[in-house]
Amino acid sequence: MRYFSYLYAPFFLIGALQAEGVQNVAPIPSGNLHHEIIVSVKDQRLLLKTDGKPQAIYPVSTSRFGLGDRLGSYATPLGKFLVRMKIGMGQPLGEVFRSRTPTGEVLKPNAPGRDPIVTRILWLEGTEPGNKNAFNRGIYIHGTPQENLLGHPASYGCIRMRSVDVAALCDKIPTGSTVRIIPDHLPPASPSFLANLLNSHTFVASHARSPEPAGQQVTE
Repeated sequence: MRYFSYLYAPFFLIGALQAEGVQNVAPIPSGNLHHEIIVSVKDQRLLLKTDGKPQAIYPVSTSRFGLGDRLGSYATPLGKFLVRMKIGMGQPLGEVFRSRTPTGEVLKPNAPGRDPIVTRILWLEGTEPGNKNAFNRGIYIHGTPQENLLGHPASYGCIRMRSVDVAALCDKIPTGSTVRIIPDHLPPASPSFLANLLNSHTFVASHARSPEPAGQQVTE
């Protein structure tokens, strides 16, 4: 009986996700080699590479609880992942999600007292023994209204981004794209790439707007 449960558990999960309106729930056999995302815990930055060339850098927040993959730890796992699903395509910036379902509520950046998942969700599936729990833990790259905290560890295990940035990222990459979460600095980029991409004040993508003034924040 236990063997039967393990055998059919993935099909029950897929059926439940389809009921929520989530697309791309079928297993992905291999990674998409055209795009790669690298998340640096030390830099609190996300680098998008296309065909091996840097394309964009965004500020992020990894977990305030450190690194790891243990169930219930709220830590950010390390290693290689695949983007298993993209959720929220076409939703407005700031759309609030509950259980991966849009609620119809829309929040502005740094809305007082709110810390939900917003705008887009990229659900990650670990490919290594050290991150095998990531999918079941619900480890995402997702939007956050707490944009004033980006650049510092602040999440509950996920990778948080500005709404405008995660929407742009979702538009650029397909499901199956590779994600690497590393503890060290991002790999060096060429001076010309950095000069074109970064503004003169902060290490963020040049097209991304600055966070609005912060309101009072409370945790989830």
